[in-house]
Amino acid sequence: MPNCCQFLIGERRFFLSSVSPMLLTALCLTTTCATNAQESPKTIKSIPRLTSQSAASPLTSVASSGNQISLNGRTLPGTWLQRPEKAGQVTTHLSDGAFRQLIGVNFLNSSSSARQPIQWFSSVTTPLILATKLLGAYRYLDITNFAQTSGWQIQTNGNTLVIATPKAQVTNIIQSQQSSDASVTPLQQARILVDLDRPTPWQVTQGLAIAKPQTPSSDPDTPTAKSTVPPNREWTITLDGIADPILIERYTPQPPPTPPTPPTLLPNLLKQLSPAIPTQPIPAAPAPEPLIQQVEVVKNQTIISLSVPFGLSPQVSTVPNPNRLIIDIRPDPLEERDITWAPGLRWRQHYVNLGTERFPVVWLEVNPRKFGLTLKPIWASLDGLAGTAPLIQTAQRYLAVAGINGGYFNRNNRLPLGAIRRNSQWLSGPILNRGAIAWNDSGQFYFGRLTLEETLITLNNQHLPILFLNSGYVQSGIARYTPAWGSTYTPLTDNEIILVVQKDQITNQLPGGKVGGTAVLIPQDGYLLTLRANATSAASQLPVGSRVSISSTTVPADFNRYPDIIGAGPLLVQNRQIVLDAKGEKFSDAFIAEKAIRSGICTTATGTLMITAIHNRAGGYGPTLAEHAQLMQQMGCVDALNLDGGSSTSLYLGGQLLNRSPNTAARVHNGIGIFLQPR
Repeated sequence: MPNCCQFLIGERRFFLSSVSPMLLTALCLTTTCATNAQESPKTIKSIPRLTSQSAASPLTSVASSGNQISLNGRTLPGTWLQRPEKAGQVTTHLSDGAFRQLIGVNFLNSSSSARQPIQWFSSVTTPLILATKLLGAYRYLDITNFAQTSGWQIQTNGNTLVIATPKAQVTNIIQSQQSSDASVTPLQQARILVDLDRPTPWQVTQGLAIAKPQTPSSDPDTPTAKSTVPPNREWTITLDGIADPILIERYTPQPPPTPPTPPTLLPNLLKQLSPAIPTQPIPAAPAPEPLIQQVEVVKNQTIISLSVPFGLSPQVSTVPNPNRLIIDIRPDPLEERDITWAPGLRWRQHYVNLGTERFPVVWLEVNPRKFGLTLKPIWASLDGLAGTAPLIQTAQRYLAVAGINGGYFNRNNRLPLGAIRRNSQWLSGPILNRGAIAWNDSGQFYFGRLTLEETLITLNNQHLPILFLNSGYVQSGIARYTPAWGSTYTPLTDNEIILVVQKDQITNQLPGGKVGGTAVLIPQDGYLLTLRANATSAASQLPVGSRVSISSTTVPADFNRYPDIIGAGPLLVQNRQIVLDAKGEKFSDAFIAEKAIRSGICTTATGTLMITAIHNRAGGYGPTLAEHAQLMQQMGCVDALNLDGGSSTSLYLGGQLLNRSPNTAARVHNGIGIFLQPR
């Protein structure tokens, strides 16, 4: 997937996705457990490592648990546990992400974190209410009675929960138009009805853009016209059931007809001299793509492939009597939600209006003063700062309950391009005086544009500025690399001079050579200084054996008071006022004007923290930076910061992405994790 992270002037543009913010599908779970996941590592090597939940689970009163689900013979990722009850009975509990995404259950609004109303081929007015339990980094739902009523067979096999649901039949698939209004664009209100003989699990998955083959003109002098309409996007609806063969035949694509041989055209000798009468008819507008592209049965599953125009997405719901899956193709598919997920943690989503535009927003509201709820920076790599991973994977490795992607990075070398500080230790320094958020464990936050001023001081009182700390942003000057960078440093530019500093003394000077050349060990009791371009002349003032020290402070100084910092930018809102200055933070004109999916973080007047994902406006593209600032202000933000966006935008909660299908989310370098401390 193209990179969404635009970080410097001249870098590539945001990838524009037509992702629907409410439709979620394939679950990408890698259940993990680690000790001291909340502790900040003194070196990068103490980052929590991947281990299995079953091997190190702290859960008490649990008969068995695991992180795989076998659903009708297909093994899928998903956390589960069973608990012993009276009379030798056990209750079965699924993490809500697995239950919602693998089975197709709709979560309804709830003001109690201990109770979750659900709807699945059932009444919305009298929903079934499941008991919930927060354990580790997941919220588990007691599905015992639900499974029994649905006729499921459940057993365990080591780490795997084996679920077999009754065989189902897809009896009919009907496509209809919801509206006869001529002003409504084609398919804007299309509806597909899938009739079933009984309730059955279903999933919806967003795919890639569908490339349209171009038909070359029969006139060699006439160039092939390029479409100005964004391509359709593939969506698939998968049901655990077998479709009637008549349906498969009805929706089996026919081979395209062989085009007739174009007539031989005489050369138009006057074409260059005067306007010519067209020698061939003007082609009619192409017919719209069929919405239902194909229906097929694969391994006892019916797969319905859709071709959905840009700006539209499917909204899927279920009804009973008769059992039916309803697929509405809409420009506004987001379903509004307000769910108290845990004490101090609330999942919300709805549309926010800005003028005539409607933007779908998915967000988490966090009360950081709630006992046991803390925030920490998280990053992808196990062995240093170079590396990217899906946020869902990084969040699970740290055992974060929730999280959002953080700052910018270089997609090519996977290095950070902004501030990361955890428990008062700088992992990576800020760049370009860009916006950042700082906080402490008492629920206090600070927003501003951040610079780190580091100075190298010699015994004869020379002061040399250090411009960058553990950064992938490369410019002329002196940069510093500590053990947080990794065990070694490999030159990022040609002809660097590398100084090895141990216990405040320069112990070696090394030629860096070519980019990507010989790696240099970073001492555990010191750091490396890299002198680039014009700064190499300072090497003569820093001979081996010299004693040096470093002074370090932030500008503004208020940042010094906070142990945790994530930098991104631009800063959007301060003291309720929009303060957007993307030019001043050295973002490119293309980045400033781009309409793209956005991530953000802000605080409200009540001290609540919000982490937000704003997707494509109804029927169009996402917000510009100016629109993002207005939307955050309208949502009640007192201070707000733009985070990395586009395909990086990932909002995580309890093993699931709330705002998009995991297969559409790019790998990211870092993020902000939300943790629940054990009580």
